[in-house]
Amino acid sequence: MESADGQLFSDALMRVVREKFHYVDSDFTGRKRLYFDNAGGSYRLKRAVERYSEVDLIPDNPERIHEVARALQAIQRKGAEDARLILNAEEGTLYASLTASGAMFQMVQAIAGAVPGTNMVTTVLEHPSSYDAVALYAQGLGKELRVAKSNRVTGGIDVEEVLSLIDAGTCLLSLIYASNITGAKIDLERIVREARAIKPDLYIVVDAVQHAPHGLIDLKKTPVDGINFAPYKFFGCRGSGISWLSPRAARLPHQKLAAKPEDHWDLGSSAPAQFAVVTEIVDYVCWLGGQCVDSTDRRSQYAAGMKAIGLHERALLSRMLNGAGEVRGLRDLAGVQVLLDHNDLTRRDLILAIAFDDLPEVEAVREYERRGVIVYERVSTSLYSKRMLESFGLTGAVRISPLHCNSPEDIDVFLQVTADIAEKVAVKGINV
Repeated sequence: MESADGQLFSDALMRVVREKFHYVDSDFTGRKRLYFDNAGGSYRLKRAVERYSEVDLIPDNPERIHEVARALQAIQRKGAEDARLILNAEEGTLYASLTASGAMFQMVQAIAGAVPGTNMVTTVLEHPSSYDAVALYAQGLGKELRVAKSNRVTGGIDVEEVLSLIDAGTCLLSLIYASNITGAKIDLERIVREARAIKPDLYIVVDAVQHAPHGLIDLKKTPVDGINFAPYKFFGCRGSGISWLSPRAARLPHQKLAAKPEDHWDLGSSAPAQFAVVTEIVDYVCWLGGQCVDSTDRRSQYAAGMKAIGLHERALLSRMLNGAGEVRGLRDLAGVQVLLDHNDLTRRDLILAIAFDDLPEVEAVREYERRGVIVYERVSTSLYSKRMLESFGLTGAVRISPLHCNSPEDIDVFLQVTADIAEKVAVKGINV
């Protein structure tokens, strides 16, 4: 039976996984450090960076008909197939944009502008690219903006809270798959099913940027109308957002060249190198899954790989909270508060929010950096944090976000550093 506290990789597998990523033990100057800000980026797969460079060096236009152009077309087709594999999506339209945030605005604009309705529903925990897009077009089109409140116990959004806002007049529901502050996951499968029971033709869009590197996405189980992810937060490279739209959403009026098909969303020439990165991401996860299942089916391997990632990360999360051996976990450290500490780890991705007694978040982050650990402050003065934090009654938090290529030993080092900061604050005050 699957453990509620997860399952760590074997020592042998852990060594191989770490070797596949850049800068797991040090920064680019060679200084030893832990990078625990993967919610703002991610460790890079070595092969993804190499492949990006290999493909991007090629000067040829992939929209030509000569041999090299056709090779670039094949790379792009393969990357698109692998993006669909990540989502388990066969039909619909896949497209690449400069950022996932830009694509979210485009998807929301198309649905809000064409689908009849009197209101639009979202949640208080959305990334600004989702929340602001819904708010902008709701205001511009004279539709009511309805916002689901957060749960101060779980750090997430309750299904019932979302459903209470949906009625026959709702034209769009916009959701984030997992909070980028607390790691709390929404029950997307249940929300989709029960929201469509209220309004069968409801359009639903999902921001999966935060969740995609941590858990399996399956659009066959959660048939939404739009979803996005960002390769740079998924072991890949910056410079592209990948989005998918359902057939009906893709045909809505949107910006496109007039001669292109009705459901075409790409504007300009795509970058084959970005699609090559997607293939490297999927290749890696399938390799990992191949250690767990005896199957040659690529989606089965991918699903097994994401399951292994989720279980390992859950075990890391449990270790951070509860400690191991003589190393005390965050729950047992004097002077440290685990914010929104919900016990059901199956409902959380690998993100934690903490606070120190008598040490402001920004100063805490600097203290971590002095000790070779990179974390990030989420404060109410930031446009990226204000709405979410205030919904929890908080003014700030220190966000910790490791990745599956981190080891239990990395977690122990982090806990020891955290204990050192807390002890020095207790003895000397904030001038640590």
